[in-house]
Amino acid sequence: MIDFPNIDPVAFSIGPFAVRWYALAYIAGLVFAIWYAKRLVATKALWADRTPTITPQQVDDLFIWIALGVILGGRIGYVLFYNPLHFAANPLDIFKMWEGGMSFHGGFLGVVVALLIYGKRHGATLDRLLDLGAAATPVGLGLGRLANFINGELYGRPGDVPWAMIFPNDPLQVPRHPSQLYEAILEGLVLFLIVRIATHRFQALAHPGRASGLFALGYGLSRIIVEFFREPDAQLGYFAGFITMGMILSLPLVAIGIWLLLRSRHT
Repeated sequence: MIDFPNIDPVAFSIGPFAVRWYALAYIAGLVFAIWYAKRLVATKALWADRTPTITPQQVDDLFIWIALGVILGGRIGYVLFYNPLHFAANPLDIFKMWEGGMSFHGGFLGVVVALLIYGKRHGATLDRLLDLGAAATPVGLGLGRLANFINGELYGRPGDVPWAMIFPNDPLQVPRHPSQLYEAILEGLVLFLIVRIATHRFQALAHPGRASGLFALGYGLSRIIVEFFREPDAQLGYFAGFITMGMILSLPLVAIGIWLLLRSRHT
């Protein structure tokens, strides 16, 4: 067992205003995504004989839509998927986002809706817009999981691995897997490298749906693997003794990823 690095969740304060690492992770992830997407659409060699989905100038507008989709979809998804009874009894708690509670799967659906609206207005297809998001998103996911680790939340199941640690918010105070770090590596670093190799070595952006298919498949499989080490939400527990809500919500992503990859062979 190793000691939990007790990092203050508040990065800094200005008077009564506290800035948390979690908020900084969201901001840094979004800024990186905007910068990276602009690089992608400005590098015409990545698109073979196709015209880039949008212009670098349009990326700023696009990511405003994506940010709204992530925030609204992520919160609504958490309310509906993870704790509907609590929020039905306490509807005002829905707006207390500073207390935590975001769902990746809800955020993903929110982004899809946002891109559908944006694409209809600007004449861009959903699969090509998703490809841009797929390439630029993993870094933000990894940073978000690191912020979860700093907050001592979403920790893993009890374990006896040498790197297990006791999280300060754990009521049982037993050594656990740092599953947030597993997710940061798989969903952040590894997924970014996979999509990066696909876009820069194999011109995946020239085949609509290929980059987003890799992202959906990679995230879904990564999340299912990590769920075997992550403590399920207390109010939900396990289904059928070993299945978690995260697994259930990730299975459609795996199916969508496979479908997009097969479809991209003919585009």
